Amino acid sequence: MSSTLLRAPKSGSKKIRILVAKPGLDGHDRGALVLCRAFRDAGMEVIYSGLLPTPEQVAQMAIDEDVDVVALSLLNGAHMTAFPKVVKYLKQKGGKDILVVGGGIIPDTDKSRLEKMGIKGNFGPGTLLKTIIDFIAVNVKNRKNTKTSAIRKKKGIS
Repeated sequence: MSSTLLRAPKSGSKKIRILVAKPGLDGHDRGALVLCRAFRDAGMEVIYSGLLPTPEQVAQMAIDEDVDVVALSLLNGAHMTAFPKVVKYLKQKGGKDILVVGGGIIPDTDKSRLEKMGIKGNFGPGTLLKTIIDFIAVNVKNRKNTKTSAIRKKKGIS
């Protein structure tokens, strides 16, 4: 990885906290570990779930660790089952504002269905790390701006 490929957040800004998880029965972690390192090198705080957590455990870790993002990765074809379950448990546990990003072996026909379920990105093999990092940074910033605007509006502040 080139240091010019990845960029850290501006100094003084809060670091993005990200949970990298491989929910379910997928023991292939090389890609997830590469992502962990890339996110760390880009200035993010990274938590790795380890192998084989259940979707409910992933959601609970995300809540417990107060993350901004859950990055899910599967290579076994269970993305249409495991990823939506993580989103469901996040909502049940109060984490509806957490960005959920998917990746792994995901057929193009499933990507739009996952997007509609709240799983964004859905990156496949060969995606540049910079593309994933930039996607996360932009989407976290947009979510925070939207949340701040909603709070200001609720309080009657323009």
